This record gives sequence, C-alpha cells and structure tokens, in this order.
Amino acid sequence: MEGWPIPLGQTLITYLAFTAIIIGRYFLIVWPIHWALWSRPAEKVKARRLSKREPTRETIRNEIKLSTISAFIYAAPAAIVLEMWKAGGTAMYAGVPQGVSGWAWVFVSAFIYLFAQDTWFYFTHRIMHHRKLFKWTHEGHHRSVQPTPWASFSFDAIEAVSAAWLLPVMALFIPIHVGTALALLMIMTINAVFNHAGWEVYPERWIKGWWGRHIITASHHNLHHTKFKGNYGLYFRFWDKMCGTDKGLV
Repeated sequence: MEGWPIPLGQTLITYLAFTAIIIGRYFLIVWPIHWALWSRPAEKVKARRLSKREPTRETIRNEIKLSTISAFIYAAPAAIVLEMWKAGGTAMYAGVPQGVSGWAWVFVSAFIYLFAQDTWFYFTHRIMHHRKLFKWTHEGHHRSVQPTPWASFSFDAIEAVSAAWLLPVMALFIPIHVGTALALLMIMTINAVFNHAGWEVYPERWIKGWWGRHIITASHHNLHHTKFKGNYGLYFRFWDKMCGTDKGLV
C-alpha cells in the first residue's frame, strides 16, 4: 500500500507535536471563552445563561484532565495519516482547487465529512448511554451536569478512541483539501466549546429561526447534560428528529 510503512521515528515526533498542538489549542481557545462567560459580571455577558449554578473547581479539573487525556488519543491517528499523506498514501491533497468543480468539491467534501462525523457520533453516543456501557464509556463526560467550555473534549478514553479514528480513516479514501481539513478542525473545536459553554452565545433570532431548528447549539445540547437522554447529535438535529430523540431547546 502506497504510503505504508511510515517511518516510526518521524511518526513519533509528529505524534508528540500533534499532542502539544491539540492541548495548546484547547487552552488558547477555551480559556478566553470561559473567562468571557464565567469570570465577568453576568450583566456584561452578551449571551443567555443556561447553567443553573456556577461551575465548581472540581468540575473544571475533571474536564481539563479528561480533555488532556483525549488529546493524546486524538493525536495518534492524525499523526499516522499525516505521515501517510507525506508519503503519498492518502486522499488528501493540497494546492489551489481547479475550476468550478474543484471549488465545489471543497464545500461538498466538507459537508460529507461533517455529516459522516455527525452520524457516527449520534449512534455511538446513543449506544454509550446504554446502562451497561455508560459507566465505562461516557460517565466522565457527564460528570459535568452543568458543563463549562472546558468540557468540550472531556471524554473517557474509550469514547475518545471511538471518535478519533473516523476522520483520519476517511481521509485515506475520500478526497479532501488540506485547507478544508484544517477548517473542519477549527469548526469542530469552536462548535464543541460553544455547545458546552453553559451559555447560549448565538442570537435569539438564530435559535428561534432556521439555525435553531436544524443546527445544534448550547440550547439543544445543554438539555442532554441536564436530562441525560435525548439530543444525542453533534452538529445537526437530523438524526435526533429522525429517531425520535429530539427533546427541543432550553
């Protein structure tokens, strides 16, 4: 197979670099958002508060610990695929897209990746809520009954493993521009942080309009944390509506 085997020494260096980047990105993005929402007087926050109580230090410590562990897990498949790409063994590509079809694929591929991740997340998330699996796969995340931005990647190890491989494996077979992949990583990060913020940061007219009917925001996901059932989706409300698990908005 082209791109395989990959140099183990270089892959280890790439893995450690990715781990540091993921952890660094986590703190650089989460800290200012958490400060803006939770460290200022409520009257200065231009958002609607969802959480009923102030986050505790214990909750935040747990969120940071699990998120840091998750960074080490997420970095592994990413590092392997990057080294395979450098060796010509993936479907990732670089350069300026050519023509209308080339630019169109940039956006089509982004949607394919987002929808595939949303689908995988919905069904695995729902399975992990089974009473025989919950304790081992998803309980750590739900220690944040009222989540904070720090909870955005606070996954148990099994949950992190189940999610970390999907997009890198897709990149082996489904063409995606490197710039699109980087943009998706930023979208995923911002989406996760805002959905766990404990505040609804989007304008009320968005929540009550098309956006709120189809896209998941904190108003939708916060109910999942407080009620523990329903609202299992990641980006879209599609699967929740199709499967009868949509519990509406806060």
